[in-house]
Amino acid sequence: MEEIIGRSDETTIFEERYNSSKSEFIAVYGRRRVGKTFLIRSVFKQRFTFQMSGIANATLQQQLDNFQKTIVEQYPRIKTKPVTDWLDAFEIIKTVINKSKQKKKVLFIDELPWLDTSRANFIQALEHFWNSWASARKDVLLIVCGSAASWMINNLINNQGGLHNRVTQRMKIEPFTLHECELFVQAKKMALDRYNIIQLYMVMGGIPFYWDEVRKGYSAVHNIEQLCFAKNGVLRMEFPNLLKSLFDKAEKHEAVVLALAKKSKGLMRDEIIRETKLTNGGSLTRLLNELEESGFITKYTPFGKQARNSLYQLSDFYTLFYLKFIKTHKLADKNFWTKTIDNPKHRVWSGYAFEQVCLYHVSQIKRALGISGIHTETSSWRSTTSNNGVQIDLVIDRRDQAINLCEIKFSVKPFVIDKKYDAELRNKIGTFRDETKTRKAVFLTMITTFGLHKNMYAHNVQNDLQMEMLFKK
Repeated sequence: MEEIIGRSDETTIFEERYNSSKSEFIAVYGRRRVGKTFLIRSVFKQRFTFQMSGIANATLQQQLDNFQKTIVEQYPRIKTKPVTDWLDAFEIIKTVINKSKQKKKVLFIDELPWLDTSRANFIQALEHFWNSWASARKDVLLIVCGSAASWMINNLINNQGGLHNRVTQRMKIEPFTLHECELFVQAKKMALDRYNIIQLYMVMGGIPFYWDEVRKGYSAVHNIEQLCFAKNGVLRMEFPNLLKSLFDKAEKHEAVVLALAKKSKGLMRDEIIRETKLTNGGSLTRLLNELEESGFITKYTPFGKQARNSLYQLSDFYTLFYLKFIKTHKLADKNFWTKTIDNPKHRVWSGYAFEQVCLYHVSQIKRALGISGIHTETSSWRSTTSNNGVQIDLVIDRRDQAINLCEIKFSVKPFVIDKKYDAELRNKIGTFRDETKTRKAVFLTMITTFGLHKNMYAHNVQNDLQMEMLFKK
């Protein structure tokens, strides 16, 4: 088993639950390919009492047959009758637990949603096992895992029936940060500098499965060419099954994703309804929550607005890149990505993708500003009155009576603030002050890849942050 990269907080939680004085029920979920199963198996290694995985698109009988075969493989001496339903299956699991001499009986059921087939009554059997038996003991650690986020959230974590509030630990596995990606690159002995790592992150995000496909000895540009645009590129055909593997009725989820992909600055709820023709109501709320929980979209409340004015942005890096470039790419177009670099479409995408990288690393930005210990609220902001569409990428509203207005720029060399852009920045600050009526000190903060070119206009910037700070733990 390979060494775990990062995941220190999750590992600590697993060990605490393993050593607790009562039975524990952990529900692990997260985006497809984020490394949930690898993490669980790496932490517990040889400590499993029983583990199994559901089978995609299988019938009830196929799932039960798989369960029985798994039991026979792991416990050949236990005599079992043919399993006819999940109640029978959990009775066998009780037998396994009773015979185990382990301090904590660790049960791991992977891809749990796949077991809940039509008329399977799986949830009822799971409820009965946990409520009437396992929870009364002190030595059971049940870990269930699934990529089908809508099922995990609606049927397990937010269950309103017999499993209501029975999950003792919910654990969402997040993508890697830049710090963790750098650790991954170093562990693989790849000579990629931070600028190359950021370029890859802008395409793939922090999805470990994707990073595992990055080839040693290739630059970021060359890797992107091979992974995304070559005939057998791993990421070339990833998207069509991505949403379907996570959500029921994924067509509606895809409609929202496609609408947000067209509007880099995001859409409000009523704008999403107008673009997608979806019906307003509880089903839309649940759909948006599922996309947000799965890491595909991010919900922001614009500065000075109420929650009902929330802005939704597409924030999954690979999905954005696929829709912008891979989807329309033709195989006959060789060296596509290399030729695309520095054209207008590439510049627009890279600017937005780097913004998303920064928004995903707000804690690192706060640390670089020296305000980690100060309560803050982060948001975006766009003018409602100015004719030139004034927008601010990131607003950090601080409890210490100050606000950082962050401008985010991606470039291949130190960024130059010229006379025209300096005037634009001044106008942004003035418009923000006028419309918000804030009395707080306003600090202009620039976040760039290689910092600012030192000229007379750079001195108007209070905080000059470079990409290096995004790699901090």
